[in-house]
Amino acid sequence: MMAESNRRGVPDATVGRLPGYLQALTTVAEQGRSSVSSEEIASLAGVRSAQVRKDLSHLGSYGVRGVGYDVARLVDQISAELGLSQDWPVVIVGMGNLGRALASYEGLATRGFHVVALADNDPDVVGSRVEGMPVQALAELRTCGPVSVGVVTTPPEAAQEVADVLVELGVHSILNFAPVVLQVPADVDVRRVDLATELQILAFHQHQREASVTDTPVEGVS
Repeated sequence: MMAESNRRGVPDATVGRLPGYLQALTTVAEQGRSSVSSEEIASLAGVRSAQVRKDLSHLGSYGVRGVGYDVARLVDQISAELGLSQDWPVVIVGMGNLGRALASYEGLATRGFHVVALADNDPDVVGSRVEGMPVQALAELRTCGPVSVGVVTTPPEAAQEVADVLVELGVHSILNFAPVVLQVPADVDVRRVDLATELQILAFHQHQREASVTDTPVEGVS
């Protein structure tokens, strides 16, 4: 999906911000409003308004001075750019706490992703039901229908086997929550979500703030 955007000249960084803009526009639409300013989008998405205007210009969308952007039209433009004008079949592999949480997350369906299969290799889990869906054995996934996105929520030692099965299924987009680098063909996109890494980055910034407070000289003290 991202490769298609790049062929149209939309920078990767812009693509990464579009989901935030879409969420902001959804919030505005739920308020019954038909127009929104770049400043409001920026505030809701946590970026600068100049960045919003630059990003949206890549889609050919320009706000009207004194009016702003048409909410419905902009939602359609961003959804089309992200490939959300159709439902993308998703399989989630790994029915631990995270996998179950993702399977029950209603936000997937509202954003164009339809969970079509759940899988695990634990005999105690296979055959159970999560959100009304049966949990298949990993090997059974080879017989399931077309899948666009594979989500890996297994322990690290099982992740590569899962990735191999997903590639055999013809999956070209993998979202990996396992703390391991997956080896996949060049035409397969992998997005890695490492919660521990994100927490460590937050810890770094917190440490920097605390260090700057400690190092600030006290007036009158030398």
